[in-house]
Amino acid sequence: MSTDSDLEVYACRPGASRGRRYPEVPAPTRTEYQRDRDRIVHSTAFRRLVYKTQVFLNHEGDLFRTRLTHSLEVAQLGRSIARSLQINEDLVEAVSLAHDLGHTPFGHAGQDALHACMADHGGFEHNLQSLRVVDTLEERYPQYDGLNLTFETREGILKHCSRTHAQQLEAAEPGGVGARFLRREQPSLEAQLCNLADEIAYNAHDIDDGVRSGLITLEQLQEVPLFDRYRAAALADHPDLASPERQRRLLYEAIRRMLSEQVYDVISATQAALDQHRPHSVQAVRESPPLVMFSDAMRARSLELKQFLFKNLYRHPRVTETTARAREVVRDLFAAYTAAPQEMKPAFAQRACADDGPLRARAVADFIAGMTDRFAAREHERLTGRRLLD
Repeated sequence: MSTDSDLEVYACRPGASRGRRYPEVPAPTRTEYQRDRDRIVHSTAFRRLVYKTQVFLNHEGDLFRTRLTHSLEVAQLGRSIARSLQINEDLVEAVSLAHDLGHTPFGHAGQDALHACMADHGGFEHNLQSLRVVDTLEERYPQYDGLNLTFETREGILKHCSRTHAQQLEAAEPGGVGARFLRREQPSLEAQLCNLADEIAYNAHDIDDGVRSGLITLEQLQEVPLFDRYRAAALADHPDLASPERQRRLLYEAIRRMLSEQVYDVISATQAALDQHRPHSVQAVRESPPLVMFSDAMRARSLELKQFLFKNLYRHPRVTETTARAREVVRDLFAAYTAAPQEMKPAFAQRACADDGPLRARAVADFIAGMTDRFAAREHERLTGRRLLD
């Protein structure tokens, strides 16, 4: 654990936190950000992530990434980079573990379907839903709803927000987590780092999962300069990896080298930006341009990899066929619960039955967003008599 004396002046310090919405006595053995992390790890929403889709639906294989394993990988990468930059590792870990708590079942397909269902009621966005989970929907404490996390952790969770939603947050919590979107300020360095660690993690593990699934091949990946240079370097150092039975080891070695180089690039580019702008405090970070970044060359190569994955994996016919069925499940669930709120769990049914407009729709969206893939599939079969996902 880093102590305050190990941290740079622009790092978030738990002793200088802007605090919690409901004041609490400090814990005797943990910092405020460690306490946030522990609350997140013990939350119901965190446990559900093990059965929520990253790219491949939960039933498609035991070894594909889930939202839970993705969050752990983001936290590992984030902490490694934070340590080198001498910013707060514990805050990075807390934000990393919480950033997907509001994600729907079935990955982005589920989010897109729920957003369409909520079009007349403010839409649906998983970052905003993650904040809603930690602020309202978790029910673990007698004194308040939510997890009562620190401002800095909540700020990091809300990495995107429309102006309309920011204004709504500001009205409910003046000067709170919505204010920076209205002021056009940046979040903390720790929050910026989590955003980039998220990108690094999913690009790397989607290569792994894509090859494991058989939807993309090592031969296809030779089209991607960012990956192929490390594949070639691995083969040069270990010629035996060219044999068919060692292709899996070649894939792992290439990904490992690619990840390491991206981590080193972020550290170098970010340190250069910090040296240029010289922020003297957390507030100075907020008033600066984004400071956690890739170099221009790495950013370009990362974009090429994203475009490859979008074309060859995320839009692969097998993936789009499955996600089309997943969207249908979400749409059907939304329609069924809106028409018959009593079919939901009592807490959500009670909220929905009190209103037949936006409040009912939001209660239904909250219930669906909290589902795992397999619970959503079972509920869909129970309510419609159809099995769309095995």
